[in-house]
Amino acid sequence: MRACPACGGELAEAYRFCPWCAAPARRKLVEFFPARAAEHGRALRVSRYLDREEHHVRFSVWDETGRAEAAVSLDADEAERLARFLGRTRPQRRRRRSLLETLLR
Repeated sequence: MRACPACGGELAEAYRFCPWCAAPARRKLVEFFPARAAEHGRALRVSRYLDREEHHVRFSVWDETGRAEAAVSLDADEAERLARFLGRTRPQRRRRRSLLETLLR
């Protein structure tokens, strides 16, 4: 058992919300990213846990039936390193010419 961060009531590990005050048991942000067309129906779910004792990022791969097939968690420092890697290696898009640049060509 753990204590609810809002009211201090006893909270079982399996509970997502406190049965005494209805506060969320943990704070997190969640985003789904659909897979490429070749992997239709699959998705990547990324959860960022915001509580001090659980501060990490979890990645899970979901199949077309809505079941998680695999998951891995990164601590906050590794998640930041992954974000820097993705930002640095992003393919450069060609800048579209403005109407003026097109006319002056």
